[in-house]
Amino acid sequence: MSKNLYVGNLPWSASEEDVRNAFEAFGEVTSVKLIEDRETGRPRGFGFVEMSDDNAAQEAISALDGNDFGGRNLKVNEAKPRTERPRW
Repeated sequence: MSKNLYVGNLPWSASEEDVRNAFEAFGEVTSVKLIEDRETGRPRGFGFVEMSDDNAAQEAISALDGNDFGGRNLKVNEAKPRTERPRW
């Protein structure tokens, strides 16, 4: 079963390939999605990594959370399900 991980505090210069390479050291990465600002298209400094194996995802969390990545300390944990927000 796959696991979706939240990755925060990414440097603005990080690419999806950079993030994929960091996580592939722990197992197969199914997808990487870095979030961009809707209006400017600039990176927002966080994203999501989906890994195909729960054990590999836990290893990645343990190894990467709080570690330096491009000069910033990553925040890595299991992504929480998205909740519905009221539309105005």
